[in-house]
Amino acid sequence: MPARAARAAPAKPKKFAAEEYVRIVPLHHPKPAYSIDELSRLRREGEPQDLFDGQPHPAPTDARLTYRNGPLLTNVEVFTVFWGKLWGGTATSRGLMDGINRFFADILVSPLLDQLGEYGVPGKTIGHGSLTGSTAISANAPAGSVTDSALKQQLRRWIASRAVPKITRNTLYFIYLDPGTVSIMGGGRSCQSYCGYHNDAGKAYYAVMPYPTCGGCLGGLAALDAMTGTSSHELCEAITDPVPGAGWYDDVNGEIGDICAWNFTQVAGHTVQMEWSNQQRKCV
Repeated sequence: MPARAARAAPAKPKKFAAEEYVRIVPLHHPKPAYSIDELSRLRREGEPQDLFDGQPHPAPTDARLTYRNGPLLTNVEVFTVFWGKLWGGTATSRGLMDGINRFFADILVSPLLDQLGEYGVPGKTIGHGSLTGSTAISANAPAGSVTDSALKQQLRRWIASRAVPKITRNTLYFIYLDPGTVSIMGGGRSCQSYCGYHNDAGKAYYAVMPYPTCGGCLGGLAALDAMTGTSSHELCEAITDPVPGAGWYDDVNGEIGDICAWNFTQVAGHTVQMEWSNQQRKCV
């Protein structure tokens, strides 16, 4: 699809620290979607933090992503890492691993990727991607919990030791954690505040997928469907905003997936989240 001209890039608001651009997959409705930067603002301003009003929150009709001149993953190369001591040890875990890898193999050449073409810019046309491989790693598996900073350090070690492929400009590492392993990010914890996120470690782009062990992250779905739904959210955000806040971003509503969180559809036989379209002004 031909690249379209980008809108003028506004300056980043000074009120946000760099890490506050990292958005999280919120817990399933009826709890509304609140991002790390919104939670941080409420903490700073001393406002009440009983944020879950039990009401559905549809996609805002005034959402508008603008391009901030940062990198895009034009032909994303996904490599999956199953990190922990439980992956691959049972038929159930092997089935989930196969299902997740099959999801990426199918979805990276599907209409879900085609619809992201509207976010191409001159010299950066977004097209199909590929699954480049997968590995299960038990060494240094986190015991109970893992922070984002610790995970970044581990990712750098894997890259240096060639446990995972070297970085290209399109590489995206998807890291799946063991059941029971808690992810800690921005002061929040998985299954208490969020269900997944993506971030960057320099030029290494990655997404973190805690295993969905709570109702807020299962959203009434089977485990595999919940995992592909959350993974599709982070996949589309990482493609269009690999360095959070530097690609396509809305200062009020976040990234392409945040605006449509927990609105699902079926693509190529898989459960995926709908994503925001600037052109159509709705989740598609």
